[in-house]
Amino acid sequence: MTDLEQSYHYGVVRRAIELIDEKGAGLSLDALASEMGMSPAHFQRLFSQWVGVSPKRYQQYLALGHAKTLLKERFTTLAAAHGAGLSGGSRLHDLFVRWEAMSPGDFAKGGAGLTIFWGWFESPFGPALVMGTDKGICGIGFSAETGAEPAMADLKSRWPKAQYVEDPMRLAPWVNAAFGTEPATEAPLYLIGAPFQIKVWEALLTIPTGHVTTYSEIADHIGHPKAVRAVGTAVGRNPISWLIPCHRALRKSGGLGGYHWGLPVKRAMLAYEAGRTGM
Repeated sequence: MTDLEQSYHYGVVRRAIELIDEKGAGLSLDALASEMGMSPAHFQRLFSQWVGVSPKRYQQYLALGHAKTLLKERFTTLAAAHGAGLSGGSRLHDLFVRWEAMSPGDFAKGGAGLTIFWGWFESPFGPALVMGTDKGICGIGFSAETGAEPAMADLKSRWPKAQYVEDPMRLAPWVNAAFGTEPATEAPLYLIGAPFQIKVWEALLTIPTGHVTTYSEIADHIGHPKAVRAVGTAVGRNPISWLIPCHRALRKSGGLGGYHWGLPVKRAMLAYEAGRTGM
């Protein structure tokens, strides 16, 4: 698939998601396909390919009260999740993830002396920019809502003094594991952040696939119950989207909250996981 085709297809799915959000549940496949200027069969295949579930199931998952339903039925108490062994060294996202964090002193250097390899890849959520060091993936961003250049600038700004080298082949095995095309492959992560941020990201790693938690629950888990706003900021600054599942963090009210790479991407991720966990 060419970049132009990929961009067009994501645009179609994005418009469909926006229409579902605007109109609410109950839109028929024929009506959605007509709005997109496609045949029902073609639109169904395209939507399912990108979102991971059919338009009908997407409406069931994400129209209106889905976030509240998740909190009611799939809420994860992080202490219980950790007690069950769901931590950074366990099986997460249906693939094996191991992780380590950069030391605070090294983080303070802004990436000086660090070589970061990068490349663009296809993903279920649009074009993905993946970055990694010799130790593992350190950044994943999505450009469907932001554009390629802003996504690149965003991730590079996290580690401004690092040396960046384009080398997608070097990252490909980890990326294939990250997006499930090679589930037996290990996807190591290298967390580059401030100590408080890394605590928050570690907490996110304990949330099982298909479940959600709240910002306040994360704050309690890391021992800073009054730091809900700071936790929200750290969640938003998570550089390894999807693998560190910031999309599973919701407001206590059941609202989706924000998402660094755009709410349509967050909605698609939740629907994608719901479809694979049989919700």
